Amino acid sequence: MWVCGALWGARASARLQRRLRPASGRRRPAAASYSASAEPSRVRALVYGHHGDPAKVVELKNLELAAVGGSDVHVKMLAAPINPSDINMIQGNYGLLPKLPAVGGNEGVGQVVAVGSSVTGVKPGDWVIPANAGLGTWRTEAVFSEEALIGVPNDIPLQSAATLGVNPCTAYRMLMDFEQLQPGDSVIQNASNSGVGQAVIQIAAALGLRTINVVRDRPDIQKLTDRLKNLGAEHVITEEELRKHEMKNFFKDVPQPRLALNCVGGRSSTELLRHLARGGTMVTYGGMAKQPVIASVSLLIFKDLKLRGFWLSQWKKDHSPEQFKGLILTLCDLIRQGQLTAPACSKVPLQDYQRALETSMQPFVSSKQILTM
Repeated sequence: MWVCGALWGARASARLQRRLRPASGRRRPAAASYSASAEPSRVRALVYGHHGDPAKVVELKNLELAAVGGSDVHVKMLAAPINPSDINMIQGNYGLLPKLPAVGGNEGVGQVVAVGSSVTGVKPGDWVIPANAGLGTWRTEAVFSEEALIGVPNDIPLQSAATLGVNPCTAYRMLMDFEQLQPGDSVIQNASNSGVGQAVIQIAAALGLRTINVVRDRPDIQKLTDRLKNLGAEHVITEEELRKHEMKNFFKDVPQPRLALNCVGGRSSTELLRHLARGGTMVTYGGMAKQPVIASVSLLIFKDLKLRGFWLSQWKKDHSPEQFKGLILTLCDLIRQGQLTAPACSKVPLQDYQRALETSMQPFVSSKQILTM
């Protein structure tokens, strides 16, 4: 199970339930609001009423847009990606699950249309992203509480903003929080073509770190290798190459990594451990292979390796909203400087959601599906 995402709070869940009223439901009285356009409208949303195969349980429905209360923000969604954590949540095997029925999508970017009378942090025209997971971003528009949103600069590319709040945040924190790395140090990771993997490559390059990027072999391996190297990857090797005896010679010229980032589990994670420097750390943030992490006794005793885990949801719980906002702004600076770009994306209109869901669950897909509204 992938474990990148953010905390679904009880209050957010309750708000979602109120806003999933059928179109015939009664609306609460509107408070004073400030807007260029705050006319009541119908919302198109991807809703699931029970857990299962996303392509079968997700439906495109019409919902009523709630009125804007004093602390509310009316948002028109612009784009929202399909992440593995979104799929896991719909399947019912994610760490935190919203109450059903729920609107899919934990990430995305929208533009503020109207704000309530007590809203001070954002204004019409601003771009916003979810502060936490479970907000339900796969819809054309919505009314959210101000505390559920974080303003982001609108001078960065739309796809970068839409994919900013999960994968790059996970990549940055894992690079910064577990080992005191210095320029020239090496980091090894699997699933290097994933959204997190691509962010790790770019952020590491900006920090002066060398990356050893492990991917599964595939027919277009050279094309993938070239793309990752264009992002800043120093080395790209396949899972099969990592297991070869010749890797000992490889590490005569490349410093043994002190940090390994594991999103696969199983044999792949064991190979990462085998190549870690003494005292190094492997951080697990996902389990695509759905197999346990196995560490040999000798690696733990004689190399004193450390096994850790990371979940952005827990990081947010342990840190203040201001600290998360600071993280977002740090990443925005990297984007402006051309050091961090969005992952390879394929834009899909909201009405073609089934195709997007099915594609996102196929093997060897290196392009993230982005729903456009």
